[in-house]
Amino acid sequence: MNAVVIAVIIMLVLSLLRVNVVFALLIGALAGGLAGNLSFAETITAYTDGLGAGATIALSYAMLGGFAVAISRTGIPELLVSGVLKLVNKEGEATRENLAKALIIFALLVMAIFSQNLIPIHIAFIPLLVPPILHILNELRIDRRLIASVLTFGLTAPYILLPYGFGLIFHEIVATQMELAGLPIDMADIPKAMAIPVAGMALGLIIAVFIAYRKPRDYQTELTTIEETRTKKASKKDIIVTILALIAALYGQIQTESMIIGALAGILVLYIFGAMKWRDADDVLTAGMRMMAFIGFVMISANGFASVIQATGAIEPLVASSSDLFNGNKGAAALAMLIIGLVVTMGIGSSFATIPIIAAIFVPLSMEFGFSTLAIIALIGTAGALGDAGSPASDSTLGPTAGLNVDGQHNHIWDTCVPTFIHYNIPLVVFGWIAIMLLA
Repeated sequence: MNAVVIAVIIMLVLSLLRVNVVFALLIGALAGGLAGNLSFAETITAYTDGLGAGATIALSYAMLGGFAVAISRTGIPELLVSGVLKLVNKEGEATRENLAKALIIFALLVMAIFSQNLIPIHIAFIPLLVPPILHILNELRIDRRLIASVLTFGLTAPYILLPYGFGLIFHEIVATQMELAGLPIDMADIPKAMAIPVAGMALGLIIAVFIAYRKPRDYQTELTTIEETRTKKASKKDIIVTILALIAALYGQIQTESMIIGALAGILVLYIFGAMKWRDADDVLTAGMRMMAFIGFVMISANGFASVIQATGAIEPLVASSSDLFNGNKGAAALAMLIIGLVVTMGIGSSFATIPIIAAIFVPLSMEFGFSTLAIIALIGTAGALGDAGSPASDSTLGPTAGLNVDGQHNHIWDTCVPTFIHYNIPLVVFGWIAIMLLA
């Protein structure tokens, strides 16, 4: 069996058995390396060489966590929460309760979409907004798997479809890698090719919200938000300074293309203008790092895993074997390439990193099968995006878990990864295949 498949299967099985994701990634990498004819020492070397690539991401999330805790201590989140509570606590009126549920779900969806295209802060908003409203979610008995599904949709579908913010980066990677593989394309064709696959994700979102997780689910209410005993009532000055801090964080991130500098800029504004005290600096950063430590370690370990997978050299044989198996059958070949994209991305945890790996092989292979340019775009885009939702190592699943599991009542694998895998990866495979065949 191919080393990549072995590594990913072992990692996923261990994760489903509730083995810590960091250990699952490490064990999967060791198994994949040995199966790929690397020695134990070579596997360890490849793994450790890859760890450094995740250090910047880990530090970025730690700084964002510190910024989120700093914002939470200004009392601003409580202002948002109190507004929703006024809707909820009107003698238990069903209409108001349903309205509150709809408002929360819609607001989180909009924020997730904006975080990809309009205000490119990615998952930074989740630890800022989600922990303070956990007790509202508990009071409304909202299933957190529903919220995880909503957040993950907003973190993935927009960049796949829309060429703005992170979407522009994703589309540029697709166009550049396809050109390097011998097929220049017009970037304006990418949204056309990806419209049907994203429609499949939208269908998955509808099923998650209105069918799969619409029933009430009870959580313990005595454990709710982080640092709630340390928050205060926000003054007008706090509101103004917080807005300035958010602007500074956004500006710093855009100008430097660094989440670390963006978070630092936001924290400095809070301290310099007195919304937070300097003596609280160590406390705030420690709390934020603690909150985001899980994401950081998983991302570091995921980079080691990806490094081993690439060192085995087993990705190209995996892809090439699909050509031999299906011998001119377009439909079967397209489905096989989509599944391979799913396997690779599930292991690496990043669709952005998957595109360069698969495009060099998929593009000439697709041209050999006679697919049209639009069909190849749909294939590359969908195969790359597959697995971003549902992968234990993806920040599109790690982000929602970091916000929803602050009180320890939301399991990363069973409450985030499994629901998002079912509702987004399966529709992406089906609708992506339909798009490829229609455009072929």
